[in-house]
Amino acid sequence: MLGTLFGRPEDWPPRDLIGYSDEFDAALALEAYRCGVFPMPLNHREMGWWSPVDRGLLPIRGLHVTRSLRKTAARYTTTTNADFRNVLHRCADPARDGAWIDSRISSAYRRLARLGWVRSVEVWDADGRLAGGLYGVQMGGLFAGESMFHDPERGRDASKVALIRLALELDDSGVELLDVQWLTEHLGSLGAYQVPREEYLRRLSRALDKPTVEWPKRPPVSGADLVMLWRQLSDHRPRTAP
Repeated sequence: MLGTLFGRPEDWPPRDLIGYSDEFDAALALEAYRCGVFPMPLNHREMGWWSPVDRGLLPIRGLHVTRSLRKTAARYTTTTNADFRNVLHRCADPARDGAWIDSRISSAYRRLARLGWVRSVEVWDADGRLAGGLYGVQMGGLFAGESMFHDPERGRDASKVALIRLALELDDSGVELLDVQWLTEHLGSLGAYQVPREEYLRRLSRALDKPTVEWPKRPPVSGADLVMLWRQLSDHRPRTAP
């Protein structure tokens, strides 16, 4: 069931930014996801609360993985929930184009990770260095992607490889809604698409009725094994968007 903290969606303004507040903490961020809302700072004092009019989604079973991406993926090793702090740190690098993660966001999501709500995927190169990764919030049948990164020197397509591993984990966990907030060219190349806010909220309401399933603890997965597992999934599951 959808949360009500942010009022009735039909009363929200017809724009992506639906409100702002001086108050912000981990509990407030978590409740926002139940309402179809996520935080992103407006400035050093005010936290913006966003619910895009056109919401970006990725089809978990229909992720578009090209032959060249499968070839690239074979060079990496992936893990889950192994180094969330470093993934967050790299995502929050102020030198990144469009950097938005500040100390308030970092503190809140570290707390949510300790409580088990935040999950991460790490991508490692052949020398054991972190080349890319992502993190997000899992709640029932929802995974809300928050941020991802790749190392520009040693992480070509590493963030895309992280999404392959994420899709496998979410499929195993029964997650049906992979929210990526906004449709970008990068995500569009992987099959991301948009739905109106109202449709997103309908899907979210169904997803929240499902149990939150823990990801199994697995050893690091080699690139070759990741590609094999993806082939098995794509060969036996529908690839169309839900």
